[in-house]
Amino acid sequence: MKKITASLLVFILTALLVIPAAMAAQGTSPVVGELQSSASFRSQPSTSSTVYKYFKKGENVVILEETNAYWYKVQDVYGKIGYVSSSDKYIDIIYNATIAASVNFRTSASTDGSKIRLLNKGESVLITGKPSSAWYAVTDSTGKKGYVSTQEQYITTGPAFSMPTGTVSAPSTPSTPAAPTQSATIEKIIAAGMKYWGTPYEFGSDRDTTTTFDCSDFVRTAFREGASVTLPSDSRKQGDYVKAKGSVKTDWHQLKRGDLMFFMDYKGAKASSYAGINKATETITHVGIYLGNGQILHTYSTESGGVRTSDIAGTQWDYRFLFGGSAL
Repeated sequence: MKKITASLLVFILTALLVIPAAMAAQGTSPVVGELQSSASFRSQPSTSSTVYKYFKKGENVVILEETNAYWYKVQDVYGKIGYVSSSDKYIDIIYNATIAASVNFRTSASTDGSKIRLLNKGESVLITGKPSSAWYAVTDSTGKKGYVSTQEQYITTGPAFSMPTGTVSAPSTPSTPAAPTQSATIEKIIAAGMKYWGTPYEFGSDRDTTTTFDCSDFVRTAFREGASVTLPSDSRKQGDYVKAKGSVKTDWHQLKRGDLMFFMDYKGAKASSYAGINKATETITHVGIYLGNGQILHTYSTESGGVRTSDIAGTQWDYRFLFGGSAL
């Protein structure tokens, strides 16, 4: 379990100030989650909703509710409320209860259990199970595991998310999990790409490493890691691959999140630089992943900082665009 650093302590104290009044009125403790990898922060619990921003790995949020089996309603440190995937690949609950009054922290779920130490009022802990009505299994801020009384005078819990009972081991994985939907697969591809944010650009990068990328190597890696799909190794062949999958769009506004975008060579920063060019005969020189909301995830030069997102409208990416479509 993560130790309480100064920055995390500030976040928790801030959370206590900005959590909704309903939570405060109920006397519940803020549930703090930590991002395990980059994830989209959305306006609604849907992959088609507006993306406010992308959380980075290590960021903390207050989890307000478990909206459904796939989404948490969360609040960031600035007080903005939205939704994030509840998959443990993206977010992990690190604290879900607060000690209300000093209480014994014991080695077993019994008053006969040896006392590890006294948990002090205001400490944050993670409840990992409830072996009986009288005891919680908890982990403290140092990672020490033990048991504490469930009496409300000693501990204040957060919203009742899926709480394990009896044994504290993780629930078993179903033997035949349902196949992910295409939208879920797209989110995995984008998350796989976002984790390489800032990875340096190198033309003709080694396809067997992830220390540097060129544009097609980056896209190929995101699809391989996020969807177990192996795309061709260069952008032109990737364009042929997408065309073979079905219809493509020559207006990038018609693309869907996760579609690949293909571009011609750079001629200039202004629209006039591309006037009169027959794009149907142009050669593909660049590829990226469309994120929706007019943004692309890609890498194109050392000077730009490697893997990054860029706005499309009114930029070279708007003028250089040839076509796009799904690779799934």
